[in-house]
Amino acid sequence: MLRPWKLELEIDKKLDKAVYLQIADTIISDIRSGRLKAGDALPGSRNLAQTLKINRNTVVEAYQVLINEEWAVSKERKGIFVSASLPVLHEKYAHTVRDSLNQQIIPNGMLINFDDGHPDSKIAPVTELARAYRQIFSIKAKWQMMGYGDEHGDVEFRKMISQMLNYQRGLHIHENEISITRGSQMGMFLTAQSLLTSGDSVIVEDPGYQPAWQAFEYAGAELLPVPVDKEGISIEAVEQILIQHQNIKAIYITPHRQYPTTVTLSLARRLKLIELANQYNITIIEDDYDNEFHFGYRPVLPVSSFPELRNFVYIGTLSKVVAPALRIGYLATKNQELLRKIGDLRKIIDVHGDVIMEQAVLQLIKEGAIKKHIRKATVHYKNKRDFVFELLRKYMKDIADFTLPEGGLAFWIVPKTRLDWDAVTKLLLEKNIKIIHPKQYSKSQVNGFRLSYGAISEEQLEQSIPLIAEIFSRF
Repeated sequence: MLRPWKLELEIDKKLDKAVYLQIADTIISDIRSGRLKAGDALPGSRNLAQTLKINRNTVVEAYQVLINEEWAVSKERKGIFVSASLPVLHEKYAHTVRDSLNQQIIPNGMLINFDDGHPDSKIAPVTELARAYRQIFSIKAKWQMMGYGDEHGDVEFRKMISQMLNYQRGLHIHENEISITRGSQMGMFLTAQSLLTSGDSVIVEDPGYQPAWQAFEYAGAELLPVPVDKEGISIEAVEQILIQHQNIKAIYITPHRQYPTTVTLSLARRLKLIELANQYNITIIEDDYDNEFHFGYRPVLPVSSFPELRNFVYIGTLSKVVAPALRIGYLATKNQELLRKIGDLRKIIDVHGDVIMEQAVLQLIKEGAIKKHIRKATVHYKNKRDFVFELLRKYMKDIADFTLPEGGLAFWIVPKTRLDWDAVTKLLLEKNIKIIHPKQYSKSQVNGFRLSYGAISEEQLEQSIPLIAEIFSRF
C-alpha cells in the first residue's frame, strides 16, 4: 500500500512531553493544516519506528492516541488511516470560526473527546504484554498454536476466567460454560443471534447502551424500554411490561454501574428482578463492562452470581484492563444449548479466537502482572475521579446535578434546566470539545450526558470543564 506522506519530525527527548505525544501532535497538526487528508494512510508503525530510530511500541502508543481522539481509524489488515470524518475543521477555516465567534478555544487546538468511558491507554501494560507475547513463541510448541483451536477459546484461558469470576465475582461457573470473544460487543451480538428470533421482545434500560440495543434489533427483536432512577431500572415498570406483553425473551441490564447514569441497582431490586426472571422464564443478559475499577470496599456482586437465578448470560471484557486495542471479552452461561448455538455461530464468522494473545494474557494473569496493573490503574483512576469531582464542584455545582461515583471511568451530569442538546453539542465542538449527544443514550429525551475522564489528561479536563459549564449556563 502506498504511503507517500513523509513525517517531518524532530524528536526532542529532553522535552517534558513524551515522545509518543510529540508524534501524535505532529500528525494532528498536519491533519488540521490539510497536509494530511481524510482517508490518507499513515506510515506503518515498524517503518516509522525505524525512520525515527525509536521503539515501535512508542509509535503504537502515538497511533492509539490518534485513534482514541478520533483523528485516525484502524482498518484490520490494512493499517492506520486519517479519519474519514475529521473531528475539527482545518486550521485555516478554524481561525475564521474562532474570529467570528470570538470565543475561547482549547489552547492547543486538540479535540477533547468525552467518550463513553474508555481507559487510559498510556498506563496500559504494553511492555509486559509484548514480553509475554514473545515468550509464548519460545516456550510453547509453535505447531500447536498455528492450527485451529476451540471455537470457545483456549481451555486454559477459560479456566483462568472461570476462577476469576468465581473467586472475585461470586459466580459458580466452569470453563465449559464460558466462551471467549473479541470484546464484549461481539459477546452481545453472539448472544442476541443465538437467543433471539424475529418477534421476540427484550426489556432494556432507558437511558441505556445503544450498541447492545442494535445487536438485539438486528436479531429481529423488539425493544421495550424501562426508565432508570437512582436505584437502577424500575422493577415496577418491568413487572407491568411482563404482565402486558407476550414473547419477552430477555432483559438487558448494566446493574453494577448502569450505563450511562453510573447508578447501582439496589439489592431489593436485584432480588425482585431474579424472582420475575424465574417466574416468566426470561434470560437476564448482564453487561458488567467495568467491574474492575471500583474505589470503595468492594464491587457489588453481579446479579448472575445469585444461585437462585435460572437463566442468565454474563458478559465482560478484559480490554479495559489490559489495553483498549486488545479485543478480548467473554460470556458465561449455564445454558448449554445456548452456548452450543453461540459456538456454531462463532465458527461461521470467526473460526476461533486469538489463541496466542489469550496465552499471553494468561501468562500475565499467572505472573500477577494483571493484578498489579489493576491496583495501579485503580489508584490512577481514583485520583483522576477526585480531581474531576473538585472541578465539577467548582464550576458546575449551581448549574448541574452529579454524584461521586464509587467506580468506573465516568460521571453522569444532569443540568438543572432542560438544554437544547443540538445547540450544546454544536457550541462545544466549536470549542474543540466533543461529548456524546444524549440521543445516543435513549430514544426519549434525556437531559444528561456522560462525562468520561479515563482517557483524558488532567490538563484537558482543567481546560474543558469550565468551558462546558459556561455553555450550560447560557440556557
